Amino acid sequence: MRREIFRMERVTYIEQGIPQIEDFNLQIYEGEIMGLLLINAYGIQAFLKLLQVNLPLYDGYVYYGGTMVNSWRSFGKSHNRISIIQTQSSLAEGLRVSENIFVMRHGFRQRIIRPTLLKRQLEPFFKDIGIDISADTYVENLTVFERIVVEILRAVILGHRLIVLCEVSAMISRAELEKLHEIIRHYAEQGFSFLYISLHYEEILQICNRAAFLTHGRIQKVIRKPEMERGILKNCTEEYNQMVLGHLKSSRGFSENKRAVLSFREASCNGLENLSFEIIEGECLVLQSFSHGVFQTLVGLLKEEEDMTGGCILMEGKEVAFRNNKNIAVLQDQPTKTMIFPELNNMDNLCFGLSRRVSRIWSSQKIRDSIRQEYGKELGEDFFSLYPDQLSERQKCRLIYTRILLQRPKVVFCIQPFKGADLPHRMFIWKMLTMLLDKKIAVVILAVNMADSISLADRLLYINASGVTEEIARSAFGKLPAIVPWQYLYEEDGL
Repeated sequence: MRREIFRMERVTYIEQGIPQIEDFNLQIYEGEIMGLLLINAYGIQAFLKLLQVNLPLYDGYVYYGGTMVNSWRSFGKSHNRISIIQTQSSLAEGLRVSENIFVMRHGFRQRIIRPTLLKRQLEPFFKDIGIDISADTYVENLTVFERIVVEILRAVILGHRLIVLCEVSAMISRAELEKLHEIIRHYAEQGFSFLYISLHYEEILQICNRAAFLTHGRIQKVIRKPEMERGILKNCTEEYNQMVLGHLKSSRGFSENKRAVLSFREASCNGLENLSFEIIEGECLVLQSFSHGVFQTLVGLLKEEEDMTGGCILMEGKEVAFRNNKNIAVLQDQPTKTMIFPELNNMDNLCFGLSRRVSRIWSSQKIRDSIRQEYGKELGEDFFSLYPDQLSERQKCRLIYTRILLQRPKVVFCIQPFKGADLPHRMFIWKMLTMLLDKKIAVVILAVNMADSISLADRLLYINASGVTEEIARSAFGKLPAIVPWQYLYEEDGL
């Protein structure tokens, strides 16, 4: 009989009078890799809090390691020995890896820290999983993948029997994800349990024994591996699948013979050398780098935090500067937090990109009235009299994409546009990106993990410190690994 590690039974949790999770039931067994597929993300943050801290419940019971640790009858705000690994690191910067794992643990009482001893104690753990990370490395110098591995090791050494990984695929490359899956399976065989939270069923299918569907703060269904393999998980995203399939069929005629609107010629920047590629009018190009340093350099260049040290950029054959170029727009990561000016009203926010082309936009009421008339139906008439903090997340997102559309650039660079978005929001972002493509605006997506980007891509470029290492055309997407989201559409339909 399998030993139960964790159980939530009929749990309802309320914050500020609003139910965050309701009638929530979940069971995880020893040595199991349990999947949690986020159909929508409502309630996920409350659930993660309840995993670690026993907060007051409106109803239900929580069990960990066979013991009831929380219930609607009583609570003590005690902490459970459960590790959660997500975007935000839980490691302490300024300390070495060995110090984070051993010194920071509860009950460590040595007054004199012996780094050599700690390093010797840690080495067998790294060797056991085939990872080469120096115990003397400071946390801030770790790559994202190394940081995740260190957090898993810390959980194992601390004896946390349940380890939660939340949307880790958005932070690491495909090769790193495959190695991470090996590590998870290794520790699952030793009796550690995992809850693997993902936005993509392809990942769930590859790694998990069972899977639960989370939507609107409830677990709607739990299925086992045979059901997963029969494609039941795909049914949850059927509407999205049909949207993607329709786009792929309608855009089959994309021609690589179209003119290049932007070209990088032997561009160099902070360790990145000889980057050369062309961006074709109206195409969706995905740039993927397996190097964390190269990815950060590219992000820095797009955010105008880095300057090119060599090479050039050509716009339709003429050399141009990247900075303040009216024909280039950049959609930053988490745009609703980084690209909106809260002190400006929505009309001014909307016109910000257009000001690069029409300098008199701030003084011409006629132009602003024209914008209101053209976009009022889509955005809502009251939109123009409000400020950003009065908008929903989706309205803010629409504001940003409409601003780019008004600017009418020839190329839009997008930094991980789908990162952290649940299914409804991913579908919305996908529609916004296709809106730009329909206007013949080239969309270049910079991604660590391809995720939803592959559903729009016409080409895929792999980049490392020495430039482009491989180009894959859409006709070859069906040969990508099965773990890549949407790969099966290209494989099944020959797209």
